[in-house]
Amino acid sequence: MIRYIIKRILGILPVLLGISIVVFFAVRLIPGDYATITLGTQYTEEAAALLREKYGLDQPLVYQYLLWLKGILTGDFGFSYISNQPVLSLLISRLPVTLELTVLSLLMAVLVGVPMGYWAACKRNKLPDSLVTVTGLLGISIPNFWLGTMMILLFSLKWKWFPSGGFTPLSDGLGANLRSMALPAVALGMAVSAVVMRSSRSAMIEVTDQEYMKMAKAKGLSGIPLITRHGVKNTLVNVLTILGLQAGSLLGGSVVIEQIFSLPGIGSLALQSINNRDYLVLQGTVLFIAVMFVLINLIVDLLYCIVNPQIRY
Repeated sequence: MIRYIIKRILGILPVLLGISIVVFFAVRLIPGDYATITLGTQYTEEAAALLREKYGLDQPLVYQYLLWLKGILTGDFGFSYISNQPVLSLLISRLPVTLELTVLSLLMAVLVGVPMGYWAACKRNKLPDSLVTVTGLLGISIPNFWLGTMMILLFSLKWKWFPSGGFTPLSDGLGANLRSMALPAVALGMAVSAVVMRSSRSAMIEVTDQEYMKMAKAKGLSGIPLITRHGVKNTLVNVLTILGLQAGSLLGGSVVIEQIFSLPGIGSLALQSINNRDYLVLQGTVLFIAVMFVLINLIVDLLYCIVNPQIRY
């Protein structure tokens, strides 16, 4: 196992290097730079040149990339052009909000998507199966930004059940914290729940068609005992794979939801850095999300050994 982990980590490094190259040069394709955006109507070539020289933006791009990469390898992500704060400190301060949003969305997907998917598989080609299929299609089709906006209008402005935005930390109470995160988690987790629902349904249908399941039925097992004893554990690998992929997608896909609900997370930080052309913050944010995505997939691979002892690396 240790050998496998080391091998995977070594395999991750070239991927992260490639991501850093793409991120660095891609953000430079955004029209305008920090000097142009900051000076605005007061833009002059002399003032812009002074700003670019101050932040090293007048250097060749390859040199800027190598300098940034050297800092990353030593744990120095640079400083924000806007706030002059260390990029790493900004990311760490914003991380709890995004992590909590991701965890709550995944929890919703597990508690809603997995049972409904299994239920639909047990009632295949019947009314429950049709209802779950239609619900899954709706969940995938509805954009999360539209769903979030409608939830604010209904549950916040009209009925006043939940706050329309902002984040309440856990230090102010668990109830207040969950109330502030309930609508964003549902808006972000709806599509994930639909994907997990459809995937768990397909996995369970595939398992129920196996010979050992037919043998168990012939011995008298049926319904929930059959599913829990022989079905669930043989579908967990597929469900874990989907959850791992969706967890990585949630980290990057929280940008819109965090902006709609005014959450101070990594997604909103990335959007602000794009608007301000704060290159170092944007590069650090994207690279940080990429690292989290890779680590989540590594953890999922390791969990395969737990849910299915037959797997050996």
